[in-house]
Amino acid sequence: MKESAIIALEYIKSNSTRLNIKPEVFENWNFHVHIPEGAIPKDGPSAGITMATSIASALTQRKIRKKLAMTGEITLRGKVLPVGGIKEKILAAKRAGITDIIMSEENEKDVKEINEIYTSGLTIHYIENILQVLEIALLEEQVESPLVIN
Repeated sequence: MKESAIIALEYIKSNSTRLNIKPEVFENWNFHVHIPEGAIPKDGPSAGITMATSIASALTQRKIRKKLAMTGEITLRGKVLPVGGIKEKILAAKRAGITDIIMSEENEKDVKEINEIYTSGLTIHYIENILQVLEIALLEEQVESPLVIN
């Protein structure tokens, strides 16, 4: 989990100009990603694209699309890798009222194995890289009372 957060931050840093983030932000701001274990242990790289999206949203002050879920490992070059547990993740997302899911195109084969009754009403976006994720996930609309980040 810690490695996923570090990779997400490093990717956002190295692509800050593409994302209209001033590089000085990384010199003037610190980041802390806190994921309490609570009753459910979390491990593995599945949250990589979610962490990258959260960091990009915080730094651009752009809202994230509602009713959206995502899963996927991110590499330092921004490629989104497939993850396991797709069926369980889709079922949990559907129960939570999610309408759109983003995942690696390499997970499409896993989705095809799931009975259509469980995927009906869901739009699944198959992507290759984190820039595609951000294009889908981040809205142009800014958050309420955006911070001035410089």
